Amino acid sequence: MAQSLSKLFTHIIFHTKNNDVKIKKEDSLELYTYMGAIIKDNDSIPIIINGVEDHVHVLCVMSKNIALAKLVEEIKRHSSRWIKSKGNHYKHFSWQGGYGGFSVSPSIQAKTKTYIEKQEEHHKKMNFKEEYLLFLKEYGIEYNEKYLWAD
Repeated sequence: MAQSLSKLFTHIIFHTKNNDVKIKKEDSLELYTYMGAIIKDNDSIPIIINGVEDHVHVLCVMSKNIALAKLVEEIKRHSSRWIKSKGNHYKHFSWQGGYGGFSVSPSIQAKTKTYIEKQEEHHKKMNFKEEYLLFLKEYGIEYNEKYLWAD
């Protein structure tokens, strides 16, 4: 085959470091828009970005030319620098060291998008740790809880 083609839907989740600095609701839309631009700069396609004060969910179509770890590194590095410019509240802002990356079948892409859209509503019933552990269980990802929440 002479041409390389792919369409990889990926759901990425990452958290603020140690819950030290929360993302203000009034800054979140601008932050998500900025993250979308970073994703585009990495030849990927943002579908939806949303979250709550302590974590973010990204659904995107990943470029065939970038590794997941590199894409997440770029999103976190640039958005962390950017949000620090938004005032004193974010002076010590940083993202956790890790992330979750989950493949999304085209058949559930719309369901995943809806799930991400409703983050605020969803987190009235479940905290981040409970949510994240459910993802790990659903995807059959083995982990050591000793290191899961450490930065």
